[in-house]
Amino acid sequence: MKEVVAGVDIGGTNTVFGLVDRTGNVISQGTLKTVDYPEINNFVSSLVTAIHNLVKKKDDLELIGIGIGAPNANYHRGTIEFAPNLAWKGIVPLAELIRKKIDVPVILTNDAKAAAMGEMIFGGAKNMKNFIVLTLGTGLGSGIVINGEVVYGHTGFAGELGHTTVIQGGRDCGCGRQGCYETYASASGLVRTALYMLSEMREDSMLRDIPPSELTAKKITEAAGKNDQIAMEALDYTAENIALGIANAIAFSSPEAIFLFGGLAQAGEILFEPVRSYVDQKVFPIFKGTVKILPSGVSESNAAVLGAAALVWNEMIK
Repeated sequence: MKEVVAGVDIGGTNTVFGLVDRTGNVISQGTLKTVDYPEINNFVSSLVTAIHNLVKKKDDLELIGIGIGAPNANYHRGTIEFAPNLAWKGIVPLAELIRKKIDVPVILTNDAKAAAMGEMIFGGAKNMKNFIVLTLGTGLGSGIVINGEVVYGHTGFAGELGHTTVIQGGRDCGCGRQGCYETYASASGLVRTALYMLSEMREDSMLRDIPPSELTAKKITEAAGKNDQIAMEALDYTAENIALGIANAIAFSSPEAIFLFGGLAQAGEILFEPVRSYVDQKVFPIFKGTVKILPSGVSESNAAVLGAAALVWNEMIK
């Protein structure tokens, strides 16, 4: 029998799951619409059934665990707690509910910490003990690994770099505070910067032809690649803010590498080059030249499922 782990990524709209072997090969995948299940018990029943069906499709598979990445997930308790973009309110004992239906270990964490685990087990951090993954999407998630262990802290929610303050009294954040790192250094932060610059600057720009509601980080980075001045300045300002957060993170954990992952990181060298340059300028001198800034070594298409599965494989390796 071939041992496999189910990796599950729960998003506000969709839940993606797949069976993953020890080498990181995704054998099969499926999806559920999270929004179709306002009642948690119905969701758990459908998810467990769907995983069972994937396992049964092949004769030689043995399911040995389920790893889950989810918003506001608490690794210590196996719970999802007060997730704003999910229909299930309060504290949801997800690991316990799944274990009642399927007798295997169930490990739960948030998506950025799962991404860090995926990077360590299947990606660019295979031989690293100290690194950070920053997920640059609508928000900014972070998974911090120190001495080979993901940092969870006392509450299980440690490592929220996206909600460290980079500008006192700065931009309003969805968390209710102001000046959070993610409001400047994420894909949506880049869009906010570009919209502000379009209103303040007089220069011609191809971005002016795009309705504000349709402006995306991808369109801005594409315009920057064509030497559009406003797009280039917006990207440069975003790179500088990404670097500020990185310089602060380096000061407390001295990682070997920082991996940038997610939509904004897809921009490639047009983003990485200025980020590296600004990190070099801003970092505490003793750390200068000690940290690699790298793209993720896990493919974007399978990353969420691999990261979740890596939670279980990591426990097995231990």
